[in-house]
Amino acid sequence: MSKSIVVKQLFSQEITPENFRPFGQVIWASKDGKKYDQDDAQLNLENGTPRFYIMRLFGKGRKFTKITRHIKCTQCLGSLEGKEWLIAVAPPCVENAPKLEDVVAFKIPGNCFIKLEEGTWHAGPYSDYEFVDFYNLELSDTNEVDHFTHSFAKSHNLELEIV
Repeated sequence: MSKSIVVKQLFSQEITPENFRPFGQVIWASKDGKKYDQDDAQLNLENGTPRFYIMRLFGKGRKFTKITRHIKCTQCLGSLEGKEWLIAVAPPCVENAPKLEDVVAFKIPGNCFIKLEEGTWHAGPYSDYEFVDFYNLELSDTNEVDHFTHSFAKSHNLELEIV
């Protein structure tokens, strides 16, 4: 007989460049003509063909059992129409799974985007809307050849919920 899944709540925090630094960057609007610097997305898209597209995600609640990482490239995500959204992340690591205690959740306002470092574990985006359109910058084959997933249901008998 299998054990029932336990739900662990992750309290979301407002994102800042400082608290998101272990996972990537927060990119805010800047004046037109500003010179390129460390506040701009520091991208790694050299391992394939970049793909920039709009993905539509339908509301699926705030619970998850799986977390994913991409080790060959950075990934940029942001919502269209100014909609706030949520993401859970854990820092890159050499192990095949993040440490449960390292998983944190962030609220992302609709007026910025995030850049995930190579290897950053992530679950989401999530939102309370019926659907949200996101722009996504990654490699054209990221989801086929650079998509490593860990299941907390299998390893910890656990489902996480962003609150």
